[in-house]
Amino acid sequence: MADTVLITGCSSGIGRAVAHRFADEGWNVSATMRDIARSGDLAGKKGVLVSALDVEDRRSIEGAVSDTLATFGAIDVLVNNAGYGLYGIFETLSIEQVHHQFAVNLFGVMNVCRAVLPHLRARQSGVIVNVSSGAGVVTVPLLSVYSSSKFALEGFSEGLYYELASQNIKVKIIEPGSVGDTGFTNRSTGALNEQGSIPDYDAFMTKAFGRVSALAGNEACTSEQIADCIYKAATDATIQLRYIPSADIEPLLAARRETSEDEYMEFMRTNFM
Repeated sequence: MADTVLITGCSSGIGRAVAHRFADEGWNVSATMRDIARSGDLAGKKGVLVSALDVEDRRSIEGAVSDTLATFGAIDVLVNNAGYGLYGIFETLSIEQVHHQFAVNLFGVMNVCRAVLPHLRARQSGVIVNVSSGAGVVTVPLLSVYSSSKFALEGFSEGLYYELASQNIKVKIIEPGSVGDTGFTNRSTGALNEQGSIPDYDAFMTKAFGRVSALAGNEACTSEQIADCIYKAATDATIQLRYIPSADIEPLLAARRETSEDEYMEFMRTNFM
Protein backbone atom coordinates (compact mmCIF):
# COMPACT_ATOMS: atom_id res chain seq x y z
CA MET A 1 0.00 0.00 0.00
CA ALA A 2 1.42 3.41 -0.98
CA ASP A 3 2.42 5.92 1.66
CA THR A 4 0.64 9.27 1.80
CA VAL A 5 1.96 12.81 2.04
CA LEU A 6 -0.03 15.97 2.75
CA ILE A 7 1.60 19.14 1.38
CA THR A 8 0.55 22.76 1.88
CA GLY A 9 1.03 25.56 -0.62
CA CYS A 10 0.92 23.45 -3.81
CA SER A 11 -0.47 26.05 -6.21
CA SER A 12 3.01 27.03 -7.41
CA GLY A 13 6.76 26.86 -6.89
CA ILE A 14 8.21 24.52 -4.30
CA GLY A 15 4.87 23.05 -3.21
CA ARG A 16 3.87 22.08 -6.73
CA ALA A 17 7.31 20.56 -7.37
CA VAL A 18 7.13 18.58 -4.12
CA ALA A 19 3.69 17.22 -5.04
CA HIS A 20 4.98 16.05 -8.42
CA ARG A 21 8.11 14.54 -6.85
CA PHE A 22 6.19 12.38 -4.40
CA ALA A 23 3.54 11.42 -6.96
CA ASP A 24 6.22 10.37 -9.44
CA GLU A 25 7.66 8.10 -6.72
CA GLY A 26 4.30 6.35 -6.41
CA TRP A 27 3.06 8.08 -3.26
CA ASN A 28 -0.50 9.11 -2.55
CA VAL A 29 -0.37 12.92 -2.53
CA SER A 30 -2.78 15.30 -0.85
CA ALA A 31 -1.86 18.52 -2.65
CA THR A 32 -3.48 21.39 -0.78
CA MET A 33 -3.76 25.08 -1.63
CA ARG A 34 -5.97 28.04 -0.84
CA ASP A 35 -7.50 28.19 -4.34
CA ILE A 36 -8.00 24.83 -6.05
CA ALA A 37 -8.63 26.67 -9.33
CA ARG A 38 -4.85 27.03 -9.42
CA SER A 39 -4.22 23.28 -9.26
CA GLY A 40 -3.04 23.24 -12.89
CA ASP A 41 -1.26 20.04 -13.91
CA LEU A 42 -1.82 18.46 -10.50
CA ALA A 43 -5.52 18.05 -11.25
CA GLY A 44 -6.13 14.58 -12.58
CA LYS A 45 -2.57 13.38 -11.93
CA LYS A 46 -2.49 9.77 -10.79
CA GLY A 47 -2.44 9.42 -7.02
CA VAL A 48 -3.05 13.14 -6.37
CA LEU A 49 -5.96 14.55 -4.37
CA VAL A 50 -6.33 18.33 -4.66
CA SER A 51 -7.95 19.97 -1.64
CA ALA A 52 -8.58 23.52 -0.46
CA LEU A 53 -6.54 24.43 2.62
CA ASP A 54 -5.86 27.88 4.01
CA VAL A 55 -3.35 27.68 6.88
CA GLU A 56 -5.16 30.57 8.59
CA ASP A 57 -8.52 28.77 8.50
CA ARG A 58 -8.75 25.87 10.92
CA ARG A 59 -12.00 24.61 9.40
CA SER A 60 -10.37 24.30 5.97
CA ILE A 61 -7.38 22.54 7.54
CA GLU A 62 -9.61 20.02 9.29
CA GLY A 63 -11.56 19.50 6.06
CA ALA A 64 -8.41 18.81 4.04
CA VAL A 65 -7.07 16.41 6.65
CA SER A 66 -10.42 14.58 6.78
CA ASP A 67 -10.56 14.36 2.99
CA THR A 68 -7.04 12.96 2.90
CA LEU A 69 -7.79 10.30 5.50
CA ALA A 70 -11.08 9.39 3.83
CA THR A 71 -9.38 9.01 0.44
CA PHE A 72 -6.07 7.41 1.37
CA GLY A 73 -6.65 6.02 4.87
CA ALA A 74 -3.54 7.51 6.47
CA ILE A 75 -1.02 10.35 6.51
CA ASP A 76 2.62 9.31 6.71
CA VAL A 77 4.35 12.62 5.96
CA LEU A 78 3.31 16.24 6.42
CA VAL A 79 5.15 18.91 4.43
CA ASN A 80 4.49 22.43 5.72
CA ASN A 81 5.48 24.50 2.71
CA ALA A 82 2.95 27.36 2.57
CA GLY A 83 4.52 30.72 3.31
CA TYR A 84 5.66 34.04 1.87
CA GLY A 85 8.27 36.73 2.43
CA LEU A 86 7.67 40.31 3.56
CA TYR A 87 10.46 42.69 2.56
CA GLY A 88 10.97 46.21 3.89
CA ILE A 89 12.31 48.57 6.51
CA PHE A 90 10.51 47.61 9.71
CA GLU A 91 9.11 51.10 10.33
CA THR A 92 7.42 51.12 6.92
CA LEU A 93 5.51 47.90 7.60
CA SER A 94 2.09 48.06 9.20
CA ILE A 95 1.07 46.12 12.28
CA GLU A 96 -1.37 44.21 10.08
CA GLN A 97 1.39 43.20 7.65
CA VAL A 98 3.60 41.97 10.48
CA HIS A 99 0.78 40.00 12.08
CA HIS A 100 -0.10 38.39 8.75
CA GLN A 101 3.53 37.35 8.17
CA PHE A 102 3.52 35.45 11.46
CA ALA A 103 -0.03 34.17 10.92
CA VAL A 104 1.05 32.37 7.74
CA ASN A 105 4.71 31.45 8.32
CA LEU A 106 4.47 30.40 11.97
CA PHE A 107 0.93 30.04 13.27
CA GLY A 108 -0.21 28.46 10.01
CA VAL A 109 2.40 25.72 10.42
CA MET A 110 1.29 25.23 14.02
CA ASN A 111 -2.36 25.01 12.93
CA VAL A 112 -1.65 22.27 10.39
CA CYS A 113 0.59 20.35 12.80
CA ARG A 114 -2.12 20.50 15.45
CA ALA A 115 -4.63 18.97 13.02
CA VAL A 116 -2.35 16.16 11.82
CA LEU A 117 -0.51 15.22 15.02
CA PRO A 118 -3.32 13.20 16.67
CA HIS A 119 -3.32 10.88 13.65
CA LEU A 120 0.47 10.50 13.59
CA ARG A 121 0.57 9.99 17.36
CA ALA A 122 -2.12 7.29 17.20
CA ARG A 123 0.01 5.43 14.66
CA GLN A 124 3.27 6.14 16.55
CA SER A 125 4.99 7.02 13.28
CA GLY A 126 5.38 9.75 10.71
CA VAL A 127 7.54 12.62 9.50
CA ILE A 128 6.88 16.37 9.62
CA VAL A 129 8.94 18.46 7.18
CA ASN A 130 8.87 22.21 7.79
CA VAL A 131 10.16 24.45 5.01
CA SER A 132 12.10 27.22 6.73
CA SER A 133 14.78 29.33 5.03
CA GLY A 134 18.39 30.34 5.28
CA ALA A 135 16.76 33.53 6.59
CA GLY A 136 15.66 31.46 9.57
CA VAL A 137 19.31 31.24 10.62
CA VAL A 138 20.74 34.58 9.46
CA THR A 139 19.04 37.88 8.77
CA VAL A 140 19.95 40.79 6.52
CA PRO A 141 18.56 44.30 5.97
CA LEU A 142 14.93 44.47 4.78
CA LEU A 143 14.16 40.97 6.09
CA SER A 144 13.69 41.68 9.80
CA VAL A 145 10.05 40.57 9.86
CA TYR A 146 10.35 37.66 7.43
CA SER A 147 13.47 36.39 9.20
CA SER A 148 11.90 36.69 12.62
CA SER A 149 8.96 34.55 11.47
CA LYS A 150 11.41 31.92 10.17
CA PHE A 151 13.63 32.17 13.29
CA ALA A 152 10.47 31.39 15.28
CA LEU A 153 9.64 28.49 12.95
CA GLU A 154 13.11 27.07 13.54
CA GLY A 155 12.62 27.26 17.31
CA PHE A 156 9.18 25.68 17.11
CA SER A 157 10.43 22.91 14.83
CA GLU A 158 13.41 22.06 17.02
CA GLY A 159 11.26 21.98 20.16
CA LEU A 160 8.79 19.74 18.34
CA TYR A 161 11.68 17.50 17.27
CA TYR A 162 12.46 16.74 20.91
CA GLU A 163 8.84 16.31 21.98
CA LEU A 164 7.78 14.06 19.11
CA ALA A 165 10.76 11.74 19.38
CA SER A 166 8.84 10.26 22.32
CA GLN A 167 6.05 9.36 19.85
CA ASN A 168 8.38 7.97 17.16
CA ILE A 169 7.57 10.96 14.92
CA LYS A 170 10.45 12.69 13.14
CA VAL A 171 10.72 16.44 12.45
CA LYS A 172 12.86 17.86 9.64
CA ILE A 173 13.74 21.47 8.76
CA ILE A 174 14.61 22.57 5.21
CA GLU A 175 16.73 25.75 4.90
CA PRO A 176 16.83 26.93 1.26
CA GLY A 177 18.58 30.03 0.00
CA SER A 178 17.47 31.71 -3.22
CA VAL A 179 15.14 29.67 -5.42
CA GLY A 180 15.03 30.99 -8.95
CA ASP A 181 11.70 29.76 -10.29
CA THR A 182 9.20 30.42 -7.50
CA GLY A 183 8.46 34.09 -8.11
CA PHE A 184 9.18 34.66 -4.42
CA THR A 185 11.73 37.44 -4.96
CA ASN A 186 9.62 39.22 -7.58
CA ARG A 187 6.51 39.15 -5.38
CA SER A 188 8.44 40.38 -2.35
CA THR A 189 10.18 43.13 -4.32
CA GLY A 190 6.86 44.24 -5.76
CA ALA A 191 5.40 44.49 -2.28
CA LEU A 192 8.47 46.44 -1.17
CA ASN A 193 7.95 48.99 -3.95
CA GLU A 194 4.35 49.55 -2.81
CA GLN A 195 5.35 50.50 0.72
CA GLY A 196 5.71 54.05 1.95
CA SER A 197 9.20 55.39 2.54
CA ILE A 198 10.87 57.23 5.39
CA PRO A 199 13.43 59.71 4.03
CA ASP A 200 15.85 59.10 6.91
CA TYR A 201 16.41 55.59 5.53
CA ASP A 202 16.82 56.54 1.86
CA ALA A 203 20.61 56.33 1.65
CA PHE A 204 20.73 53.11 3.64
CA MET A 205 17.85 51.67 1.64
CA THR A 206 19.59 52.22 -1.68
CA LYS A 207 22.72 50.43 -0.52
CA ALA A 208 20.95 47.64 1.35
CA PHE A 209 18.51 46.94 -1.45
CA GLY A 210 21.39 46.48 -3.89
CA ARG A 211 23.19 44.06 -1.57
CA VAL A 212 20.09 42.04 -0.75
CA SER A 213 18.95 41.96 -4.40
CA ALA A 214 22.37 40.64 -5.40
CA LEU A 215 22.08 37.92 -2.78
CA ALA A 216 18.54 36.99 -3.85
CA GLY A 217 19.59 37.12 -7.49
CA ASN A 218 22.15 34.37 -6.93
CA GLU A 219 19.56 31.80 -7.93
CA ALA A 220 21.48 28.66 -7.14
CA CYS A 221 18.56 26.29 -6.80
CA THR A 222 15.34 25.29 -8.55
CA SER A 223 12.06 24.21 -7.02
CA GLU A 224 12.78 20.68 -8.24
CA GLN A 225 16.08 20.61 -6.34
CA ILE A 226 14.32 21.76 -3.17
CA ALA A 227 11.69 19.07 -3.79
CA ASP A 228 14.44 16.44 -4.08
CA CYS A 229 15.83 17.58 -0.71
CA ILE A 230 12.39 17.46 0.90
CA TYR A 231 11.80 13.97 -0.49
CA LYS A 232 15.16 12.85 0.88
CA ALA A 233 14.41 14.32 4.31
CA ALA A 234 11.02 12.61 4.38
CA THR A 235 12.35 9.19 3.39
CA ASP A 236 15.94 8.84 4.60
CA ALA A 237 14.86 7.26 7.93
CA THR A 238 17.47 9.29 9.85
CA ILE A 239 17.10 11.55 12.87
CA GLN A 240 18.81 14.45 11.05
CA LEU A 241 17.03 17.71 11.83
CA ARG A 242 18.31 20.32 9.34
CA TYR A 243 18.89 20.13 5.58
CA ILE A 244 20.53 22.79 3.36
CA PRO A 245 19.52 22.22 -0.28
CA SER A 246 21.04 25.29 -1.97
CA ALA A 247 24.73 26.15 -2.09
CA ASP A 248 24.28 29.92 -2.26
CA ILE A 249 23.27 30.18 1.40
CA GLU A 250 26.03 27.93 2.74
CA PRO A 251 28.66 30.70 3.31
CA LEU A 252 26.21 32.72 5.41
CA LEU A 253 25.12 29.68 7.41
CA ALA A 254 28.73 28.64 7.96
CA ALA A 255 29.62 32.15 9.13
CA ARG A 256 26.74 32.08 11.61
CA ARG A 257 27.31 28.57 12.91
CA GLU A 258 31.06 28.10 12.70
CA THR A 259 32.65 31.46 13.61
CA SER A 260 32.78 33.57 16.75
CA GLU A 261 30.17 36.26 17.34
CA ASP A 262 32.72 39.01 16.69
CA GLU A 263 33.87 37.40 13.44
CA TYR A 264 30.31 36.88 12.29
CA MET A 265 29.22 40.46 13.01
CA GLU A 266 32.27 41.83 11.21
CA PHE A 267 31.44 39.61 8.22
CA MET A 268 27.87 40.92 8.16
CA ARG A 269 28.87 44.56 8.61
CA THR A 270 31.32 44.26 5.73
CA ASN A 271 28.73 42.72 3.42
CA PHE A 272 25.45 44.37 4.36
CA MET A 273 26.04 47.75 6.04
